[in-house]
Amino acid sequence: MPDFPYQDFPRAGFRRRFASWIYDVLVAIAVYMVAGAIGFLIFKGFAELGLVNMGEHKHLIDVQQSSLLYSTLIYSWNLVWVAYFFVFFWTRSGQTLGMKAWRLRVQNLDGSLISKATAVKRIVPTLLGLGNLTVIFDRKNKLSLQDRLTNTEVVVISLDANKQKI
Repeated sequence: MPDFPYQDFPRAGFRRRFASWIYDVLVAIAVYMVAGAIGFLIFKGFAELGLVNMGEHKHLIDVQQSSLLYSTLIYSWNLVWVAYFFVFFWTRSGQTLGMKAWRLRVQNLDGSLISKATAVKRIVPTLLGLGNLTVIFDRKNKLSLQDRLTNTEVVVISLDANKQKI
């Protein structure tokens, strides 16, 4: 695989980031749903082992929905898997599936891949993509909120550089 000088690519503007975000939201919803199904199967297994008290409820979903603890655990499980999706792809190739489609790459300012710690730090300020709105007001530097807080950037890469495997 050729060695591309990723630091030489221009930073991505808002429209391209937003288009990529739409793709990634669809994938994130799918990840959330699959994680939810697996999480609920685990919850069902715990109930069958007697670790979950059914109380007055006939259906397990009623137990989960009536308990703040169980709901918090299941929804947190789902969100952790969505976060893992982003961290995995950002640290492996710098591209999620949506970013690959729009030839975007998240990287350190020197062009290298971001670390897992940096990827985790990017999750919260991304704010479901709202952190990218700052790019609209920063036309010169084209840095989002999450870019600024983690010393990273999102660049538009060439077609050749985009051919790498994610």
